Amino acid sequence: MVTDNQVRRYNRLMQTEKTKAIAAAKAGMDEKTARKYERLGKLPSEVKKEHSWRTRKDAFSEVWKEVQILLRTNPGLEAKTIFEYLQRHHPGEFSDGQIRTLQRRIKTWRVLEGRPKEVFFEQVHHPGILCQSDFTHMRDLGITINHQRFDHLLYHFVLTYSNWETGTICFSESFESLSTGFQNALWELGGVVAIHQTDRLSAAVCNTSNPSEFTQRYQSLLSHYRIKGRKIQSGKAHENGDIEQRHNRFKKALDQALMLRGSRDFENRETYAGFLRQLFDQLNANRNDRFQEEIKRFKRLPSYRLDTCKRLRVKVCRGSTIRVNHNVYSVHSRLIGEWVHVRLYV
Repeated sequence: MVTDNQVRRYNRLMQTEKTKAIAAAKAGMDEKTARKYERLGKLPSEVKKEHSWRTRKDAFSEVWKEVQILLRTNPGLEAKTIFEYLQRHHPGEFSDGQIRTLQRRIKTWRVLEGRPKEVFFEQVHHPGILCQSDFTHMRDLGITINHQRFDHLLYHFVLTYSNWETGTICFSESFESLSTGFQNALWELGGVVAIHQTDRLSAAVCNTSNPSEFTQRYQSLLSHYRIKGRKIQSGKAHENGDIEQRHNRFKKALDQALMLRGSRDFENRETYAGFLRQLFDQLNANRNDRFQEEIKRFKRLPSYRLDTCKRLRVKVCRGSTIRVNHNVYSVHSRLIGEWVHVRLYV
């Protein structure tokens, strides 16, 4: 069979050799064949007919409708699982060596008829510019403290360039939780990035009376660290894609680490927090090169952290109690009728 390279060589030799016969011989082909490609003005690959016919019988033609029903009912089924199903329900019809054929057919079906895939638009990130944060629920991991169910959230923080990440255990999507987790992350970093991006956390970030504005407390937090705040657009969760992906991957890594540990029960919250810290350190160890690029661009931390509590002024009632955020607390009876200042922490 004549190759493209032979024809190209023949065309070059035509410029230097005395006859076409000599040029064809040096190119390793028959003179008649050489003249054919010269006349066509094309390479062999350009005139080759596409192979569109089957060379052997389709082994899955009789069961393909059955396979399609399985794929439409359960789109997540793998080809190997379907192949084992066919072997069980059609004993003796399919040998182990035919699994690759089925995998290719299912791959083609998914491209032509399967459900659409999620579209991702590539984002270009620069060192030391952007960090993202969000809360994620941890209930599905089945963590227990001293054999008691431990329902909690994680305030999750990530640098979008290096994927360096950290987190703080919390119990609500409040401003106090955000402030504590955000400041923990910055002081762990030892510096400040240029922009902090969140989703539209109404209680912590957005002003509910005017969603286009940051709350005063959040703006004060940003101003203290000289960092620009940015929110994603309403209904555009993909704009916070880095932190959303890190949620999934971190919880998957945590689940694997818990399996290796052999238990999801911890003696106390401090032990569990230490386990999370160790996992974050392991994950971040593989990002050191890009993280070092980020460090060079960090701004300096302020001289102190902000107090992460809500300050309230309430009056002590005749029952010697105060009511704070729907909870009742007792105080000394000497304070009945007086106004007291309350600091409400996470």
